Amino acid sequence: MQHSALPPVTLDELDQLANRASTVISRLRDRLYAPGHDKTLDLRFNVRKAAEMVGRSEKLIRDAEADGRLPEPEKDPATGRRTGYSLTEINRMRSVFGTLPHRAETDRAMVMAVQNFKGGVGKSTTVCHLAQYLALKGYRVCVVDCDSQASTTSIFGLNPDVDVDEEEDTLYPFFRHGGPADLSYALRATYWPNIALIPANLGLYDAEYEFAARMARDQAFVLDRLREGIDSIRDRFDVILMDPPPALGMLSLSVLRAADALVIPAPPNNIDFGSTAHFLKMLGATLNELARAGGARDYAFVKILATKMNDGKSAHVAIKRMMDAVFPMDMLQAVLKDSAEIDNATANLSTVYELTGSATRTETHKRCRAYLDAVGREIEILIRKTWPSHHAQLRKEGVL
Repeated sequence: MQHSALPPVTLDELDQLANRASTVISRLRDRLYAPGHDKTLDLRFNVRKAAEMVGRSEKLIRDAEADGRLPEPEKDPATGRRTGYSLTEINRMRSVFGTLPHRAETDRAMVMAVQNFKGGVGKSTTVCHLAQYLALKGYRVCVVDCDSQASTTSIFGLNPDVDVDEEEDTLYPFFRHGGPADLSYALRATYWPNIALIPANLGLYDAEYEFAARMARDQAFVLDRLREGIDSIRDRFDVILMDPPPALGMLSLSVLRAADALVIPAPPNNIDFGSTAHFLKMLGATLNELARAGGARDYAFVKILATKMNDGKSAHVAIKRMMDAVFPMDMLQAVLKDSAEIDNATANLSTVYELTGSATRTETHKRCRAYLDAVGREIEILIRKTWPSHHAQLRKEGVL
């Protein structure tokens, strides 16, 4: 028997490696989740931007402040100048002027999943930025983190290891036998006005085992439990966004059953697009199998979003051209391009929409913000097309 020139790696050494990795993670978390430094939203909007967001003139805003319908704006004690309006104050203006974009009570809230069985395609990035885009517009949004990696939970300011208890705060209790009757227990307000979060942490992975064990004896419960939970909170929101795990497991299947619409992020490179092609094939087979088990599910729309696009790479350009040719009716026209702005924000567990000050005046930031806004706007229109109460306005806007 021949012996390797390398010494074997023992289980003790693997444990040491894991412990060292945990030390690094702890140091990062200590920096990003410093005690007493709860995440806040520091966005302020001048009266010109406020008028644009509210859909009324600056004069009407000032008149409403003068006659008491709106509170007097805050001013800097040193200069006497307005400090700008918070998003909460913008939404108060929208309420006064009747320009909140909420769906009518007769419209159903949109439940949308950003789904791909491959990791690293921009799934959580898309969910977080889309949620914040919609919140800036005035919609009531719920983000459901179904991924035990909890990237979305972290970006919304919660430390999954400290701030989230899988026995009380995540989807996990709802999936257990005899669990809560609805998902109200798990809803958490966030520092973003109009965004609620159902968080996740590593303990949510246990739900995969619970579901698998129960599947044989109670298939209907497993397949539709999440859909029933989403229905229990649906009337409180305009849009519910789900961030599922990047794998074909029981949680992912539950998300597919609960969603009204899908957005599939797909970077235009050979490996990721190949994985997306496999995902689409598996998706069709999986949905057919689920239909046989629990009844067919239709989607309001299924769209592919090109993410991490780099115009400077000829391969990206060629594959994107092929994607447009193969999926002419299925691709979103907007593209989420590769950007250091997104990478830098994510490294600090933040988003591009949260940046303030001089960082927002660079051309790089403005380009990135334009890409994100275009993606958000296109998906917003798709959502509004599912709401009959918005159809007349969409016709006026020339998009219906």
